[in-house]
Amino acid sequence: MSDRPLLRVVRGNPDDAELAALTAVVAAVAAASSGGSPAPRRRTSWWNDRATRLGTTPQPGDGAWRASALPR
Repeated sequence: MSDRPLLRVVRGNPDDAELAALTAVVAAVAAASSGGSPAPRRRTSWWNDRATRLGTTPQPGDGAWRASALPR
């Protein structure tokens, strides 16, 4: 193990609670950046996917209300 401290206070006079909070944040960031692969992204349903509606213009006529929400 290294003799260097993990944190060093350069200015101010933090109390024990502030140092504990800072240490917890630094440890959490270090653990998150060094540990394994990121969590898999959840796939959005096509009902919420706005990309399916890009480039389409609503057309009036029979069944237009169905076509406005269904994927093409």
